[in-house]
Amino acid sequence: MTDKRKYYLTTPIYYTNGLPHIGHTYSTIVCDTVRRYKRMRGYDVVMTTGTDEHGVNVERSAKKAGVPESEFVAKMAAEWRALWDELGVQGDEFIRTTDLKHAHTVQWLFKQCRENGFVYPGHYTGQYCIYDNAYVDVKPGENCPDCGRSTETVTEANYFFKLSAFQKPLLQWYAKHPDFIQPEARRNEVLSFVEGGLRDLSITRTTIRWGIPVPGEEPHVFYVWFDALTAYLSAVGGPQYEKTGFWPADVHLVGKEIIRFHAVYWPAFLMAAGLPLPKQIWAHGWLLMDSTKMSKSLGNVVRPRPIVHVLGMDALRYYLLRETVFGQDGNFSYDALVQRYNSDLANGLGNLASRTAAMIEKNSGGKIPKPAALQPSDSALATQAQAAIGDVVEQYDNLAFSRALEQIWSLIAATDKYLTTEHPWSLGESDADQQRRATILWTTAEVLRIATALTHPVLPESTTKVWSLLGQPGQPGSIALDNLRWGQLVPGTPLGKSQALFPRIEKAEAIERMESMENEAQKQPSPAVAPMPASTPAAIGTAAAAAPQATPEKIGIEDFAKVEMRVGQIKTAERIVGADKLLKLTVDIGTEIRQICAGIAQYYEPEKLIGRKVAVVVNLAPRKLRGVESNGMIVAASVGPEGRPVLAGFPDEDVEIGARLK
Repeated sequence: MTDKRKYYLTTPIYYTNGLPHIGHTYSTIVCDTVRRYKRMRGYDVVMTTGTDEHGVNVERSAKKAGVPESEFVAKMAAEWRALWDELGVQGDEFIRTTDLKHAHTVQWLFKQCRENGFVYPGHYTGQYCIYDNAYVDVKPGENCPDCGRSTETVTEANYFFKLSAFQKPLLQWYAKHPDFIQPEARRNEVLSFVEGGLRDLSITRTTIRWGIPVPGEEPHVFYVWFDALTAYLSAVGGPQYEKTGFWPADVHLVGKEIIRFHAVYWPAFLMAAGLPLPKQIWAHGWLLMDSTKMSKSLGNVVRPRPIVHVLGMDALRYYLLRETVFGQDGNFSYDALVQRYNSDLANGLGNLASRTAAMIEKNSGGKIPKPAALQPSDSALATQAQAAIGDVVEQYDNLAFSRALEQIWSLIAATDKYLTTEHPWSLGESDADQQRRATILWTTAEVLRIATALTHPVLPESTTKVWSLLGQPGQPGSIALDNLRWGQLVPGTPLGKSQALFPRIEKAEAIERMESMENEAQKQPSPAVAPMPASTPAAIGTAAAAAPQATPEKIGIEDFAKVEMRVGQIKTAERIVGADKLLKLTVDIGTEIRQICAGIAQYYEPEKLIGRKVAVVVNLAPRKLRGVESNGMIVAASVGPEGRPVLAGFPDEDVEIGARLK
């Protein structure tokens, strides 16, 4: 086991009845930012996201699309995963509620609750909102009080969970752990709900087919909340959670509309099973469009891809975290988005980086200059930068992202003012002037280094470019923030290659392009409508086996020729602590021994892989998975709705190690 402090956080488990919009993106980017920040503080972090793939809505959507449910959810899950990849989200676990390990965890949790006397059979007749997947307290013919849409009268046999037995235990837990529900407004909302009395909760269905079966109680399948909420536990070991050491979760990050399910139902399920409760539930506000919550049914959703294609992923990440105070509702606006891009990113960070590098290139031969004695103006900026480190870390700890970024950009603005006041470009060539210019440029570069480190959790792509521009070793994500101090920039360090960061963009043109792309996207059919083969090839070198993908577009032979695959032989195989899907392999590819991470741990025993010949993609750039460097990919097929990996191999042929696949 690692000696690092463990930290486990989760996004909501997103429902696959539709494609991600910017509200889902907000939740996920917040979690990814926290994940990056905690790693820079020395934590061993696991972040879980995933997809909720069961329920009557999926049944109906799959039927409408004319495809089996398993095919429908596989394509939708692949779409969600692809978007998070585009946004630089580095989730460690992507759990699907159709995963076999998840089904086993749900069934195990039910068994614990039942054996402890908190589950009983019964019948229920009531109004059911299929959009919220919940029975609602209205009369027949009335609409759902939460979403305003029509309800259906449903009568069915099911199993009930004794939620009413947990009113007092929950209130006692809230009192003992006042920070369990955040922010305060959501805590008060939940307290009011629980104090008003709790009714027993239906946790199975017999009127739908698409769900996890209750063992020995067919045709019962588990109700969406008992199913979906358990995904947080199944992602980090399920019944074997103690072995991973990541449960209980440090924080579940959710939207405010689902706070009740997470702060009432979920802890009650865990109490009933005798399991540890999560440490905190944090409910953020909504992103509004024209003061209305974004909703597919209202047709006012904004998708992230058009924004990323026009402005870049970091621009979207910055806007979402800078514009809205975390925990409160925010209003999305293309106008404000482009304004932030130009003023804060192009004129702020981007401009400071480019002008600093240009002056160092011109006056110091492209190397970080050596400073002389600091003058009062230099010391004042140094003091502000050092103070910013502590302040920003504190704000990140409190999830106050907007405030943290405000302080970083105040430092950037102060540096711009410092350059204007000190005007190093107007100094002469005397020794005194050259020393003064060197001091100014070193001071400016040091501020840029510190600002880059502090901003990295929010802007991972652009800060990596600035870090390289300053000639700094490694990646900014590997910086130990606890050791970040003023004065660590080493004189004489050569600058790296200059890269474009945030070129200014004309506002009207950018808005027109994004709105046009959004309008086109809304006309496109769901990706689940397109046909998909039962088994598709997949390269297994990531944290999980790739979900089945839609049929890709045609490529030329020259594109395929770029991929170099060779026959390799597995020499060693071992599990990676805290990563239940990953194996660390060493593979002989003929010319060298490669270390490769493969997401096959759930399906292959390490000791049985020794000596096996496999197909290896050998010309991929190295990538770190859970802190372990992977230099290649093992090729496999992705089979069935759960995406089970089956290794490509050479069982009947005497194939030389290192032979190239053509």
